[in-house]
Amino acid sequence: MLTIAPRISPKLLEAIVRLDKRTVPIAETCRKVGREAERLGLPRPSYERIRELVHEARRIRRRPTTASVLVDVALRVRPPDAIADQSPAWASVTSAGDSESSNSLLLGF
Repeated sequence: MLTIAPRISPKLLEAIVRLDKRTVPIAETCRKVGREAERLGLPRPSYERIRELVHEARRIRRRPTTASVLVDVALRVRPPDAIADQSPAWASVTSAGDSESSNSLLLGF
């Protein structure tokens, strides 16, 4: 009987990131993830879903790190607005017009 995974286990998501290499075809990553799923006793995800997740993981890895953006801003390679573009979503959640609370959130006090 064929079983279909309704959701990908966090363990398999970690395996996709760990096992994926840009120089290796996604089909090979899919086979490795399938073996990992069997080893963990989890349903094997579809090739299509693994392909989507591999592309997403590769896209995320291509983003510059916050540190590299800060260095670029300091060296005037990027505009200061680049820092805001790099900030996590939670950093922009503040009370309306309350700049002091936003500074406290970003600076950790």
